[in-house]
Amino acid sequence: MTEAINTPFMKFNVFTRIAVAGVIAVFLAACSATTREDDKAARLAELKEQQASLTKEIQKLESEISQENPDSVVAVRAKDVGVSELAVQKFDHYVQTQGHIESDNNVLVSAEMMGVVTNVYVTEGQSVSRGQVLAQIDNSVMSRNIEYMEAQLELATSVYERQKNLWDQKIGTEVQFLQAKTGKESLEKQLASLREQKDKTRIKSPISGTVDEITVKVGENIAPGAPAVRVVNTSDLKIQAPVSEAYVTDIKKGDKVLVNISELDKEVEAKVTFVSRTIDRLSRTFNVEVALPSNPDLRPNMTAIVKIIFQSDPDALVVPINIVQEINGEKVVYVAEERGRHMVATRKVITVEGVYGNLAHVKGLNAGEKLITVGYQGLNDGDYIKI
Repeated sequence: MTEAINTPFMKFNVFTRIAVAGVIAVFLAACSATTREDDKAARLAELKEQQASLTKEIQKLESEISQENPDSVVAVRAKDVGVSELAVQKFDHYVQTQGHIESDNNVLVSAEMMGVVTNVYVTEGQSVSRGQVLAQIDNSVMSRNIEYMEAQLELATSVYERQKNLWDQKIGTEVQFLQAKTGKESLEKQLASLREQKDKTRIKSPISGTVDEITVKVGENIAPGAPAVRVVNTSDLKIQAPVSEAYVTDIKKGDKVLVNISELDKEVEAKVTFVSRTIDRLSRTFNVEVALPSNPDLRPNMTAIVKIIFQSDPDALVVPINIVQEINGEKVVYVAEERGRHMVATRKVITVEGVYGNLAHVKGLNAGEKLITVGYQGLNDGDYIKI
């Protein structure tokens, strides 16, 4: 009888074999699981491809049957859509920008002479006419000089007249006559100069309008050029607005303009009165001026949204810009057409002439066509639809 030998080496060998077998089993299980997952993914892709192929084939057969026999009833899955019938309408091509109201008759009247202000004759909000005196600068010294010069001129005039009478009678010398004449004329010029200077002590309004601001006070010492009174005439206002240089050949004098002034909540119709011939180097814009009709509610420096209409098409076809899709580099929309007893979506390639707001002026469509405006996403050419 042979006895079993139980040694530490034998125990180690048995455990090692068991561990190796376990590792192999785990690896095989993992490989099997991975293989099953890969098979499922591949099978899913294969089924999806078959489904797409079958759907395409079904649609093709349905279309062929419908074309061969328009009166046949084919069980189809139609997509719900909404349509809008195209009709010609007037469409304006415009550029929109923001401008501000200005007035050529917005004048800050200043003093021409130095002196102390003795009187202010107007109040803010008062209407004034051209040439009306707004304020007075002290001219008392100038007035006394004028009085003295008037007395001197009176004497010189008397001497001249007497000398002239004598000279007419061939009495006296020519030098005496010329001296009297020169003295008189010299005093006349000095007196005229003094009166002109005195007149400049009156601060006058150069325009008719309304006193908007008074910056001078009685008793203040004012210098030449210092502002005194602002006078504004709001009957002749204009808007100045910058426009992108991209429209430099489109916008012309006389173009129709729609002006929206948010503060007044109203839209005013006007015309372009001036188009600048130069482009701003930094902003790449040119200035446009728009004359505004007289309105007592308008004020200088108000902001306004300006729409300059540079082209009007009376027979345009217009579609919402959001329904225009780009497919393979082409801009397309879908229209609903009857095919036998069914309605199908037909792809139309269009050209966009201009986009303004949320509307697009397009070519490639015809008036009366039913434009699909709801449910157009995901449509294909020839898909059955239900309105």
